Amino acid sequence: MRKYILAINPGSTSTKVAIFEGTINKLQKNISHPADELKKFEKISDQFNYRKEIILEWLKENGIELSELRAVVGRGGLLRPMPGGTYLVTEKMMEDLKIGIQGEHASNLGGLIARGIADAAGVEAYIVDPVAVDEFEDIARISGMPEIERKSLSHALNIKAVAHRIAKKLEKPLSELNLIVAHLGGGISIAPLYKGRIIDVNNANEMGPFSPERTGGLPVGDVVTLCFSGKYTLQEIKKKISGQGGLVAYLGTNDAREVEKMIQAGDKKAELVFEAMAYQIAKEIGAMATVLKGKVDRVVLTGGLAHSKRLVDSIIRRVSFIAPIEIHPGEDEMQALAEGVLRVLNGEEVAKIYEEEVKIQ
Repeated sequence: MRKYILAINPGSTSTKVAIFEGTINKLQKNISHPADELKKFEKISDQFNYRKEIILEWLKENGIELSELRAVVGRGGLLRPMPGGTYLVTEKMMEDLKIGIQGEHASNLGGLIARGIADAAGVEAYIVDPVAVDEFEDIARISGMPEIERKSLSHALNIKAVAHRIAKKLEKPLSELNLIVAHLGGGISIAPLYKGRIIDVNNANEMGPFSPERTGGLPVGDVVTLCFSGKYTLQEIKKKISGQGGLVAYLGTNDAREVEKMIQAGDKKAELVFEAMAYQIAKEIGAMATVLKGKVDRVVLTGGLAHSKRLVDSIIRRVSFIAPIEIHPGEDEMQALAEGVLRVLNGEEVAKIYEEEVKIQ
């Protein structure tokens, strides 16, 4: 009997796998891959068979037969800009994932491995709301400098998953709602959803609020001066912006829980910096309310930082006038992948076809 969905989420040194029966996570594991093993492969896509066989072995160890799978879903990779949704893994998509059409990343393996296992099981393979989701209106692409276009880069999987949950709670189609969803994690994405579409978002790597390890938007003139100061290489500047910025730059830790301990111990600098992060998040939420012309059904706070009552309360004090607030702490990518497939299997959505939705020149 086909009753399970297999979800696959490849990371740089590990692969998360989970078995779902409906929305119930029955079994999950984070499979680590030794660095010595991964060094054997020239390109990330070359790891396909290695990772696939380990997953098949994990299924076997847990008594899961391929004949019991209803579908297989993988984390979407760096594909061409595409509308959000649940997509069938097609030959054209696999071709783009193999070559890394927008860059090499472990998540590119998600759709490839899903299709490999799905073919063996005789079922369909899917991806759901990859990072490449782009639903921008043209006006949002204008940066102020013709050589630079604003691009859609966000935590789309979690943003969309939470938006679907809000729609279900409100008993309304997502296509009838306007939401502002703030994904608050190591990177911060704040997106206005107009009738379910992410029509704008700050690029979490280089725009918007600072986060535990990223600077967010910076005074551009001072950045240019820093770049040409002769003190830093290009790679050092990039690391200062993403990886060594934000909380870690000011306070030496990217763990918000540690920062809260510092505040409780009387550290005034930690208190100011943490409050400044909340302040910047609230400002970005306010900015995105203008994108929706003030017609906002809910403001949603999600991601790991939404577990922080101090941070959440500080944000709410500044944005509660915009719309009612919903708190959905954490980010469960595996659950989001399974829910995306279930919407298709249950007839709530139609699976999209990659080559019909993207621009292929």
